Order: sequence, then structure tokens, then C-alpha cells
Amino acid sequence: MIEVVGLQRSFGEQVVLRDANLRVHDGRTLAIIGKSGSGKSVLLKHIIGLLKPDAGAIRIDGVDLATLDYRTLQDVRRRFGVLFQSGALFDSMNAFENVAFPLRQFTTLSNTEIRHRVNVCLEQVQLRDVGPKQPADLSGGMKKRVALARAIALEPAYILYDEPTSGLDPETSNTIDELINDLARTLQITSIVVTHDMHSVLTIAQDVAFVHGKTIHWQGTLAEMKASDDPDLNRFIRANAYTLPQTS
Repeated sequence: MIEVVGLQRSFGEQVVLRDANLRVHDGRTLAIIGKSGSGKSVLLKHIIGLLKPDAGAIRIDGVDLATLDYRTLQDVRRRFGVLFQSGALFDSMNAFENVAFPLRQFTTLSNTEIRHRVNVCLEQVQLRDVGPKQPADLSGGMKKRVALARAIALEPAYILYDEPTSGLDPETSNTIDELINDLARTLQITSIVVTHDMHSVLTIAQDVAFVHGKTIHWQGTLAEMKASDDPDLNRFIRANAYTLPQTS
């Protein structure tokens, strides 16, 4: 379980997050929504230990990240896979080598074992034959799927997605959403998805957290979000040109 407790973070005079509290339950998919600049990505960076809070705590399975030495923190980070908004593939490596990179860096697997694992990961994102291709030869959606294959290469317990459907056409966005669901189910993985795409939220999320007013303003299940009368939450949803279906 991931817990964010009383998180506070400022950059100089700018307060980004204040007394933010969040609980991410194992095996579930949480969507984090909110305006651009509201602190969603900053929250994500704290969860993976890339930023340290000014106050409060980030706990992974009950362990406060702030209490860990560098080596132990690195071990914890390896339990996370991350899909960055841009995909962040290495341009100098083909798709196969991009997926193989964390396996070469952080494991003692043989070349044969690495090849097998890379092929399995590419198969899981429905890109079995793209290994020899360079990132420049891939579409935007394919780049994100290769990056997702890399994110699952080390068999993480958690995957963090930063705007996974940003810049994609609706059909490709649906493909990414389907992959998020498939991986959550087949790998029994915990997922945190930062997104503005309300269609994605309805498709992938079991739980939702709304970042607003420099804190976690609202959180609950997807069903609770649909039924919520919180004015700030509903204003955000309407502003993203989406009308929630009526609950029965």
C-alpha cells in the first residue's frame, strides 16, 4: 500500500502541495485528476522518491521513504515502473535495447534471459515485432507502448503513468487504456494514472483523487465520483467537456 500523509512541498516562495493525504490500495487503479499546474506530477515524483517533502511522509508498505539510505531507496524505486508523458525512449537505442536497458542495469540475467524477457514484455504491449526499429520509426502510440514494455521489464509492484494518452488520437488512446486494464489484471499490479482524460478515468479507474487548492481536495471510488455533489470536482469535470453518465 502507498500512503501520502500530510505532504507539504514548496519551491522557493511557491507552495505546490499543502497537507496532502492519499491512500493507494494494492491491486487497484487510481486516477489522479486536476488542473495543469495543480501539483499532480509533483505528487507523483514524491511517491517514487525523486523529491523529498518539506513535511509529511510517503510510506510504501508502511516504510517512510525519508528514513531510507540511498541504496535502500534505490531498491524501493525498482518496485516502480514509470511511463513518462513523452515515453522518454533513448533515441540511440532500438526498441529492443530500450526495453532491455533496465534489465542490463539492475539484474544479472544472461543475454538469453534478457532476450526472452524483452520479447515477453513487447508481446504484452502488442508490439511483438518492433524490437529492431528505432524510436524515430515508431508512431507516438507505439513509442508509449515500447516505454510501457520497459516500465514492466523489472516486474514492478506499481506502475505510475504520467498523462499516458496525452497527444494521442482517440483510437490510440483507447488502445493505451485497454493495455492499462490488461496489465493491471494480468500482472496483479497497482497503478497510479495522472490524466486529464475523463474518458480514460471512466475506462481504467477504480479510485479517483482530485488535486485542487494545493491539496488532495477529494478522493473516493469511481462510483462515488459519479454520485458526488462536490462543486469543485464537478466544475473540473465539466470544464474537461465531459458529462458523467447517470448512476442507476
